[in-house]
Amino acid sequence: MKIKNTRSLLYKSLFGLSIALSVTACKLDEYNPISLSEQDQLSKYDGWKAYQNNCYTGLWGTIISMPYGLCSEVGTDMWTSPNSSITYKEIISYQDLTTGFNLVGNVWNYAWGSIKDCNKTIQLAPNLLDGKASDISTLVAEAKFLRAYYYSVLVVQFGELPLVLTDDPTKNLSPTRNSVPDIYAQIISDLRDAFNNLPVAPFENNPQRVTKKAALGMLARVYAQGAGEDLKEGGKSYWVRAKECADSLISNMGTYGAAMYDDFAKVFASANNRNNLEVLFTAYGLNPYSASYSVSTANSKPNLYLHYYPKIDDAFDPKDGFLKRTVNSNTSNAYYGRLNQAFVAPTKYLINCFNANYDKRWENTFQTAFANYSGVQAIASLGSGVPSPANVKYIDAVITIDQNMCNKYGIDPRNIGKKIYPYEDVDAKNASKDATWQYIPQIWNKGATTGVTAGNLTTPANANVHPYPLAQDENRFFVYLSKDKLTAADKADRAYATINIDDLFDPSDPTGSTYYTNRAGNGLANPAFAGIFPAMQKFNHNFDGGWLGADFQRKLGNIMIMRMAEVYLIAAEATMHTTGDGAATAGYLNVLRKRAVRNPADFNVGTGMELTSATMNDVFDEYARELCGEFTRWALLKRNKAFETRLQTYNKRAAANFIPAKHYVRPIPFNFLNQINNAPEFGTNGY
Repeated sequence: MKIKNTRSLLYKSLFGLSIALSVTACKLDEYNPISLSEQDQLSKYDGWKAYQNNCYTGLWGTIISMPYGLCSEVGTDMWTSPNSSITYKEIISYQDLTTGFNLVGNVWNYAWGSIKDCNKTIQLAPNLLDGKASDISTLVAEAKFLRAYYYSVLVVQFGELPLVLTDDPTKNLSPTRNSVPDIYAQIISDLRDAFNNLPVAPFENNPQRVTKKAALGMLARVYAQGAGEDLKEGGKSYWVRAKECADSLISNMGTYGAAMYDDFAKVFASANNRNNLEVLFTAYGLNPYSASYSVSTANSKPNLYLHYYPKIDDAFDPKDGFLKRTVNSNTSNAYYGRLNQAFVAPTKYLINCFNANYDKRWENTFQTAFANYSGVQAIASLGSGVPSPANVKYIDAVITIDQNMCNKYGIDPRNIGKKIYPYEDVDAKNASKDATWQYIPQIWNKGATTGVTAGNLTTPANANVHPYPLAQDENRFFVYLSKDKLTAADKADRAYATINIDDLFDPSDPTGSTYYTNRAGNGLANPAFAGIFPAMQKFNHNFDGGWLGADFQRKLGNIMIMRMAEVYLIAAEATMHTTGDGAATAGYLNVLRKRAVRNPADFNVGTGMELTSATMNDVFDEYARELCGEFTRWALLKRNKAFETRLQTYNKRAAANFIPAKHYVRPIPFNFLNQINNAPEFGTNGY
């Protein structure tokens, strides 16, 4: 290994990159250290306050973008690859994971980079020459909260690591690791300080900033994480502490400004994205309607959503007339965006967690029906000036079923001549000076067939959510992945391609982690159907203010890092670990299940939605239904030491390569090791 005694390189690797302007479009003030004298500016409140904004940078750098989004979820019982050739096999199936793997390295770098900014903010505060004491106290509390969050990410992913709490211009080229208990003790100390000093309402009413409820919620999460390390505090196990924090937040939601929606459909409704009542801690997305928005702002436009979507083009060639606007060969689709990754698909376990007949979380989490869109509103508004993604005439989005489609996609010939109409219609407007086009969705009412009457359009809560189950006479979707197993007769009555989700999986893998790569013999007409799977839609922001103009791989909406539902799940989990009281555990879970039930009258009538008693498996399942994709699953399995059992049962592809003595932590990145003097002593975490 080549060791470089280079302070500037260590600064980048150990402490990350300071990305000073990446959050300016979120209405935080700019700070440009190049054009200002640091000594002059950071001794004054205004300059220090502007610098403090850098503490938030990592949230929309790699932490909540794709690298950590995948590192915190895949390689678990819930996610697999839809293909035989596994992209990101290093974390999806634990193959060839080394110190050089870039996604893990990015998580390390961005967390460290933001910790450096937090340390400097905290260190400078006592010596400011001006500023209101209460404001300074609040901003320091924010910095401590964020430092705690970044360390919570690092300690879960990497275990023992240096605990650096000061910004020293002379960097230590021979760093040593602190113990996991010491790191958790510091995280909890920071969060307690944050809780005591943060306000209930965000500082300056800026919804990007963290508040008291975030600190208490994060305390519950961190105690649960540390409980998996068998830690104690004041004679109490961390599980007891986790439950205490969770119960306190649940009991005092109003006091802390926390809330729970009464209907799961509201959690990811577009109108609730920017100011979500349920959110405890959010990564506040760029707003193209803000005066400070800049299309060139880096590291702040996640493309996480497209990794969870199939490449629809591969299954439905636009040349066949089914898919009217391509989605993965260019950037021209104003409904789905550009779906050219398709790296992550749900395991059969995750799919089977949902009783979709009663649980509306199913269609609010997964898209299983795919459709075309029109641009009637955009054309009417802009005429010849309409941007190309929205210049779709209604008639050009209509499908007429023909013999070729029947042959290729398994549609019964009795449906020849029937028409499939677009589901969504988009308007288009330019949101800012940087040509950030927005494609505002409405939904064509079922039965609308002319596309000319405004009364035929409805504003959706979430344009990605479609009716469930899809009706036999539905005429707005060209393919449906059915959770219920439909018979050949059922399919024959439908004028759209119909696939049973169970038929997407290779039955030779009883754990349900292997999708078919060869459709021969499985009863599906088109071998290309191998590319289709239910699409996890939580991050596919499809609303006015969520689009990044012509870059259809990235979306601008807020991404929740923690929300109130997780607190109920932590309380349930901690209850199982402390008392094993199944009835009390069920009480926490039922709060989430009751608001998810499709018909409230069905909650306690033997449908299985209401639990009278719960087991740890019920807790795992409820985490899956409620929080799948939301940065929690890998940590959940780790703290419960559940990788071995759950991978063996639900994800054979990951279990085949998982080594317990190695894979409970990630490799220390090579770039870091290559820039310190004591790399052999520091270690690689066994990689």
